[in-house]
Amino acid sequence: MRILRTLAELATEKSSVYLAIGVFDGVHLGHQRVIAQARDVARQATGISVALTFDPHPIRVLRPDQAPVLLTSTAHKLALIQQLGVDACVLINFDNAFATTPAEKFIEQIAFCRHVCVGTRFHFGHNRTGNPALLEQLAPRCGFTVTEIKPVLTPDGEMISSTAVRQHILTGNLDRAAVMLGRPFSILGTVEKGDGVGRQLGFPTANLNSHHEAFPPDGVYATNVIVASQTFTGVINLGRRPTFEGRSHQRVLEVHILDFDRDIYGQEIEVIFHQKLRGEQKFESVAALKTQITADIATARSLR
Repeated sequence: MRILRTLAELATEKSSVYLAIGVFDGVHLGHQRVIAQARDVARQATGISVALTFDPHPIRVLRPDQAPVLLTSTAHKLALIQQLGVDACVLINFDNAFATTPAEKFIEQIAFCRHVCVGTRFHFGHNRTGNPALLEQLAPRCGFTVTEIKPVLTPDGEMISSTAVRQHILTGNLDRAAVMLGRPFSILGTVEKGDGVGRQLGFPTANLNSHHEAFPPDGVYATNVIVASQTFTGVINLGRRPTFEGRSHQRVLEVHILDFDRDIYGQEIEVIFHQKLRGEQKFESVAALKTQITADIATARSLR
């Protein structure tokens, strides 16, 4: 998947452009349907499929005091979009200047497209005056067609949205979040050096700088870990490590990767949350902690 930075770059494409537009935080099933619509129509018409999204999240610029924690970093969002099989992604820098673009002007800027796909709740342009109805009104003049994707529901009727997914993750309802995401919740991050506590205990861990904001509650989780396209079983500890007095109790995400012994400092890995094994707790001794970690690893192995 090619990454473009401006609509002007996209306008130079020689093939017909089929465009899906959205913030796509989390790339949940609703987002996937919008993107898949552009992809499928493009394939039928031998055009190119393109997802257009924004960085940072528009609310960060428009209402920073109300901005929610993000479900996906930009790097993770792009990786998830790539998995959907589109040809390119336009990553628009959303700043105050872009925010003042009138909705009608934005529509004129995408008039070179053959087809545009958006979700029902998508708004755009200055003061959010643009919506699917305006796109459909102006599309004939601009020469493209529009598909509006209605909200996607879970099997029991709950509307899928980034807000709903976020709430389920923050409260630890990961099974429910997975239903809306169409996959288990995961975090993409870069391995960085920690303070070596895990290695001292005999369970070396990869400390993850996640570039991420939405986390489930603190605790120990069984996980899969993807390293350079290979999948391993792991155990995540998310929390402040209260057993260790005198050390920083800053919240950390560290993962012990089973049957793994490589130097991966500086590499990107993805951790996929599968099941919470227990809450974080303070142990009476390091020996008691080691005994529990051994039990946690055994449980994670049994879940493979």
